[in-house]
Amino acid sequence: MPAAPDFPPAPDRAPVKRALISVSDKTGLVDAARVLAGLGVELVSTGGTRKAIADAGLPVKDISDLTGFPEMMDGRVKTLHPVVHGGLLGVRDAPDHAKAMAEHAIGGIDLVYVNLYPFESTVAGGADYATAVENIDIGGPAMIRSAAKNHGYVAVCTELADLEEVLAELQASGTTSLDLRKRLAARAYARTAAYDAAIGAWFADAVGEAWPRRRAFAGELVQTMRYGENPHQAAAFYRFANPRTGVATARQLQGKELSYNNINDTDAAFELIAEFDPAAGPACAIIKHANPCGLATGRTMAEAYERALACDPVSAFGGIIALNGRLDAATATEILKLLTEVVIAPEADEDAVALFSKKKNVRLLTTGGLPDPLAPGLTFKSVAGGFLVQGRDDARLTAADLRVVTKRAPTDEEVRDMLFAFTVAKHVKSNAIVYARAGQTLGVGAGQMNRKDSARIAALRAADFGLDLRGSACASEAFFPFPDGLIQAADAGCTAVIQPGGSIGDQKVIDAADERGLAMVFTGVRVFRH
Repeated sequence: MPAAPDFPPAPDRAPVKRALISVSDKTGLVDAARVLAGLGVELVSTGGTRKAIADAGLPVKDISDLTGFPEMMDGRVKTLHPVVHGGLLGVRDAPDHAKAMAEHAIGGIDLVYVNLYPFESTVAGGADYATAVENIDIGGPAMIRSAAKNHGYVAVCTELADLEEVLAELQASGTTSLDLRKRLAARAYARTAAYDAAIGAWFADAVGEAWPRRRAFAGELVQTMRYGENPHQAAAFYRFANPRTGVATARQLQGKELSYNNINDTDAAFELIAEFDPAAGPACAIIKHANPCGLATGRTMAEAYERALACDPVSAFGGIIALNGRLDAATATEILKLLTEVVIAPEADEDAVALFSKKKNVRLLTTGGLPDPLAPGLTFKSVAGGFLVQGRDDARLTAADLRVVTKRAPTDEEVRDMLFAFTVAKHVKSNAIVYARAGQTLGVGAGQMNRKDSARIAALRAADFGLDLRGSACASEAFFPFPDGLIQAADAGCTAVIQPGGSIGDQKVIDAADERGLAMVFTGVRVFRH
């Protein structure tokens, strides 16, 4: 480990005499360059950035004027030079550094503004391997890291917002503060770390390495929160570089700031409703504490909402509502009769938005579409000292996937009900039991330590709200280890059962189903959700 040299303390205020600018995103570039030039800062740039500044009539040097070398190898080599990195890393007040800079004619670079080749957006757009590799920036991260290390003298910016902070200080005092330079350095290292994380993840996929030796994830801050899951916990919300359509990409049309629990529950609601293709008709999900308390389809969105609400109107109070299609005025009118935290939908019409505007605290989000429930992806869970990573649960069943194991085969209607119930059960915390009929949940039992209790609680909820379970389908997201849970469901009135199967007690459960005249199918697929 290198010992820390005995450098003089960094100055509290540092002047900016020379700025090196090299950006792929040129938004705001000319205006910023004009301010710097007006402050007497010498501008040095590369390629297209230099041309954009020069075309605006501003004085700017080419990087080759400093290095004495032309850009070469298709631009791969232009800033990787001692004159550049010496100008960035030289500690101005250290005698040895100052002597080396003088001997080799290395001028200090006091400000760096670099945003990187757009690797993340390039691969998100489906670029081929060679194009992706060519969009891996080398010189940019090197300059950013050099400037960030020498933040005692150099201000480093990786976004226009960073540069605007620097310009504000320069216009006010002609110098940058050490506090700002430290904050900029921290952001800079986070940016290059995120960039490298994206490259590492892409490369692992490209070479077919499902579980690389090292895995890094990076997110961009969306918002800090008043608190987390509970008031004594701090929290913030981060978004991935190329996020899946959902709460991270949603546009908030109105309402209070989203809380930690709002975002968690809204994500659960939207992931559930994405299972229901809008081409098959309107569907509505109501979520409370990350569990469905009602889901239904309908001829209209308003009808879907009313049927979903009927499953458990008590739990729906203060819940999250997700729609698989447009929020219209008729549906908005019904939703606003209930205290609701968040409504999320692909879109909302003007009349619905106008109605919501009368309830200022209700959060209304639109996403522009639904995510593909079959798209690959990863999910993460923290544990003490590490994190678990797994593929998204993209299980999707059809009638052809079901294996009838009882003497009685299910009717076509029962098959539809079973598939509907199993799809909902996939989004209920384990142990999960869901009763459903005709595109409507009738009872949901969630998060119990045994399956019999989940079946009993789901039936009790149905009874509480006057919903008849006779002729319903019952879905269990994992196998029944004993007949007791199935018997509980049969006694409640269900006539068809869908479950994964695979228990050593399967035959006893099948026998119990046959004794009661039930139709039962095995899926071979378990959909635990903890």
